[in-house]
Amino acid sequence: MTTVYHAPSCVMGLNMNQSMSKNGYVRSSMPHLNGTGTGLFGRRAPTHRVQMRRPGPSSIVASAQESDVFDPQVCVVLGTQWGDEGKGKLVDVLAQEYGIVARAQGGANAGHTIYDTEGNKYKLHLIPSGILNPEATCVVGNGVVVHLPGLFDEIKGLEERGVKVEGRLIISDRAHLLFDMHKEIDGLRESELSGTGKQIGTTKRGIGPAYASKATRNGIRVGDLVDMDNFAEKLRKLALDGQKRFEDFEYDVEGEIEKYKEIAQTVAPYVGDTVNLINEWANAGEKILIEGANATLLDMDFGTYPFVTSSNPSIGGVLTGLGIAPTKLGAIIGVAKAYTTRVGAGPYPTELFGDLADTLREVGAEYGTTTGRPRRIGWLDMVALKYASQINGLTHLNITKLDVLSDLDEIKVGVAYRHPDGTLLPSFPSNLDLMERCEVEYEVLPGWKEDISKVRTWEDLPEAAQKYVEYIEDATGVHCKWIGVGPGRDALVEKPRNA
Repeated sequence: MTTVYHAPSCVMGLNMNQSMSKNGYVRSSMPHLNGTGTGLFGRRAPTHRVQMRRPGPSSIVASAQESDVFDPQVCVVLGTQWGDEGKGKLVDVLAQEYGIVARAQGGANAGHTIYDTEGNKYKLHLIPSGILNPEATCVVGNGVVVHLPGLFDEIKGLEERGVKVEGRLIISDRAHLLFDMHKEIDGLRESELSGTGKQIGTTKRGIGPAYASKATRNGIRVGDLVDMDNFAEKLRKLALDGQKRFEDFEYDVEGEIEKYKEIAQTVAPYVGDTVNLINEWANAGEKILIEGANATLLDMDFGTYPFVTSSNPSIGGVLTGLGIAPTKLGAIIGVAKAYTTRVGAGPYPTELFGDLADTLREVGAEYGTTTGRPRRIGWLDMVALKYASQINGLTHLNITKLDVLSDLDEIKVGVAYRHPDGTLLPSFPSNLDLMERCEVEYEVLPGWKEDISKVRTWEDLPEAAQKYVEYIEDATGVHCKWIGVGPGRDALVEKPRNA
């Protein structure tokens, strides 16, 4: 298939200055289905390179912070891709300045890997990443689905390593409980789809079925544990649904009821009215950091449905998942890898295959925190990133894992999607069949070919690495304030706004 380059005045909502690079980088086009440049039907698509003119100065959207001083009272950190962007690290860093750190949605399907000041590694699933700040109070909001046995295992693991959790963690009484039956149902649903090509590729942690129970109004909330007779009746009814739906459903509901009698006593000191607390803290001027789980392209409404998670990891889920008003938000930070990854099934326009994908996967240690599954690898997708920025109203960006690209001679960025006939798509499509068949238009940027993992200041980054970050900033119109250059807490470069 041939991609025809006209000079449209608008590419995915970008003007021509924004869609082109600052230093005459060339643009190429190739289908996304494999790493060989082969088209949809096995025919090689020609690659065109067009010299681009230098644009004028970038016009960064005015954010909540007009200077380099960053001190919002209420700050949100969200994923902008398909998850695993490295949100936990930024939350951990920022949490040193925040007294309250909260999770708003998702469940134990979210895996955040963080490091303490001594380089010790921690893998968290339900507990907010701010737990490593001994002065912070961590909140699990009403929008989260909670598997209490798993949560207590996480607490135990942290306590054994010297991280105090008791007295510092509050779980919303409105949060819905996730039971072992939800995990069983999750696995049975995936098994039903096996061989059909329609498997979602879930973590099988029971997240979807737990949210389904919530939506069908037969879910059970943390607050229901105060009345164990009522709890037992509700759990029996909930289990009956699974028994009627699946022939192979195996679940000892009476055994679970007995187990939760003990759990109810253990969890009681952790439970509170977090909706009231969050708003009281906000009104009192307390600093609150909100940690997103999963990411925008996995959002139930805005993601690549049905290959998504079962909650809203975009800004709307923050508001409903904590009961906080949008007027209270001071900054909304989007976290994006310098490339992209995805776990599980679903369309992935800029996906890479072959040796380059394998190399980036190994260099970036791209294996799921929750499942250990190897992640799919792709180039940075600017169409998707602009879409996520628009939905969430981002005020800042954190670009992570820039160091992973250090050995590349050139780096591609997806800048537009085109129909197979060459027609430009005006936006990030909801039609997955179209997304699978579209061609991606790429811009090619030079690599920097040197180790940047020890760099700690913007001025010390290689010029090509700076230009790559500036390219993202120009294209999105959002200040790239933080750049990750390694896994450690200190491996972070701050970019001045007017650099």
